[in-house]
Amino acid sequence: MRPRTRIVVAVSGCTALILLAAFAVLAARPGKTATAEASQVSIAPGPGLVARSTADDSRGRLIGVSGPLRSVSPVGCQRLYAAGGTGVCLRQDGDLTTYQVAVLDEHLAVRREIPLAGIPNRARVSPTGRLVAWTVFVTGDSYNGGRFSTRVGILDTRTQELVPTLEDWAVTVAGKPYAAADLNFWGVTFAADDRHFYVTMSTGTHRYLMLGDLGTRRLETVRDNVECPSLSPDGGRVAFKAARDGDPDHGWRLSVLDLATGRVTPLAETRSVDDQAAWVDDRTLAYGLPRGPDHSDVWTVPADGTGSPSVLVPDADSPAALTRTS
Repeated sequence: MRPRTRIVVAVSGCTALILLAAFAVLAARPGKTATAEASQVSIAPGPGLVARSTADDSRGRLIGVSGPLRSVSPVGCQRLYAAGGTGVCLRQDGDLTTYQVAVLDEHLAVRREIPLAGIPNRARVSPTGRLVAWTVFVTGDSYNGGRFSTRVGILDTRTQELVPTLEDWAVTVAGKPYAAADLNFWGVTFAADDRHFYVTMSTGTHRYLMLGDLGTRRLETVRDNVECPSLSPDGGRVAFKAARDGDPDHGWRLSVLDLATGRVTPLAETRSVDDQAAWVDDRTLAYGLPRGPDHSDVWTVPADGTGSPSVLVPDADSPAALTRTS
């Protein structure tokens, strides 16, 4: 299905019921972790999920979660995502104070490394595993007085074609060509066709949900006040963090936009979620919430506004479900 339809970044930092039932055993009180198993972690499509550990004994390591088992890999990341047997790991470049993108195969072997000119923030992989994207914080842009901006990169793992930035793409706002020095982009989420994607763009005082086309290298506006979008497996909805009162200083409310009707549904999670949520299935979203300065937990909430949040994986962030339904 074809999807329907640089301001200084005000961002602090964008399976079915059987699978959820298996995960429920991990919904322990925050602070408790599941037993670590010294087994090989795989990101091959199948049941379970992967995440980044924040536990004291494995902080920063990629973990595999399947039912009550929590397997720890030697791979460390600042941010990660996986889909279609491909992983993207944003990590420190060895002992250097710089960072890199590591593209991983299903056994976590590195397929390609790309230097990053910034601090890791968001990561995504297309459902087929062909496309990977990342967002970094950067400094030095003259228009913003040395404060942080954001930059997006996209890699086609089949052709190895690299899009190092979206800032030179043709942009349309409200149907008219738009150009500005302060364009920022962050939080890519891919459609199933490996051509189209959604991303947040900011300029002036506005933040927009943009639809991008890798074939034409064009971006067009879809809606205001949408940050860190995440496209549902069925391609019809976008989960995002909505700035409360339109002001990021007031925090964010996790919400879902129906692309066909334009209806926005605030979700039952009322705490401020500064994350790019991940779909566990067509009905459920997962996201990380900090718990103190060094720990976070992965929570879930229904995508239709009902129910209540619950802990899915203690001591973890950057969740990605390895099985996705449509």
